[in-house]
Amino acid sequence: MRLISYLHDGKPALAAVMDGGLLPLQDICPAADLMDLLQRGDTALNELKRVLASTKAGASLQSDDIAYGPVLSRPGKIICLGLNYADHAAEGGHARPGYPSFFMRSATSLVAHGMPMIRPQCSGQLDYEAELAVIIGKRCRHVKEADAHSVIAGYSCFNDGSIRDYQKRTPQWTVGKNFDATGAFGPVFVTPDELPEGAQQLRIQTRLNGAVMQDANTSDMLFPVAEAIALVSECMTLEPGDVIVMGTPAGVGAARTPQVWMKDGDTVEVEIERLGVLRNPIRDEVPA
Repeated sequence: MRLISYLHDGKPALAAVMDGGLLPLQDICPAADLMDLLQRGDTALNELKRVLASTKAGASLQSDDIAYGPVLSRPGKIICLGLNYADHAAEGGHARPGYPSFFMRSATSLVAHGMPMIRPQCSGQLDYEAELAVIIGKRCRHVKEADAHSVIAGYSCFNDGSIRDYQKRTPQWTVGKNFDATGAFGPVFVTPDELPEGAQQLRIQTRLNGAVMQDANTSDMLFPVAEAIALVSECMTLEPGDVIVMGTPAGVGAARTPQVWMKDGDTVEVEIERLGVLRNPIRDEVPA
């Protein structure tokens, strides 16, 4: 099942990706948005799958006619892995880590597919990072790796836009990873049954103005999805609608010679095989 979040009369809504377009779910699904659906549990997800499999309704929306929202507009937690690809760790001068570099993102940093990622007034160093996003579907703690895939509701694309000079101002990366409208998320929520287990063996790319900047495979992750869930759940309870963002491969702008920073007028695309293309224009922050 493939779902998108969009704005309907100014409020979050859900649609299913169908042959020929998008099917609004207001009359099919009681959930107001994806977070509501996930909090209703497996029964609600499975019932929606069943209804969609038998529906005769035609798609009544096209992707060009809607304003997307982030897959989840207000996740409870956004937990990110740094240095989760060996080649990216090496290009930044870091040794292969023995444990992930975890950091958190806030919901105010999120931006939807098609909406501008914002280069802030205070910095010109806006960088791209193609990443796999894992959306949790069950409340859980101390999850074993062997059981980790059972707590996943779905996957999506993420662009972990980073303000590099601010990221490097402190040993903690939080400030450089939480500027408003720098974390692009979407456009499609894809349930695990449509992908290889753990979303392995999927090509992941970033393109900037059409030029390929990152090109790798999710099988290159040092800490795969199941292990990441096990490690995070050692520390905290995961809840439906929490998001784990799985790190980026080599090719970021900061590691290039000369360095490449996204600027006003650019278009950045993150594509993950079988998950789709997350596309965002870049705009400069408008002074208040």
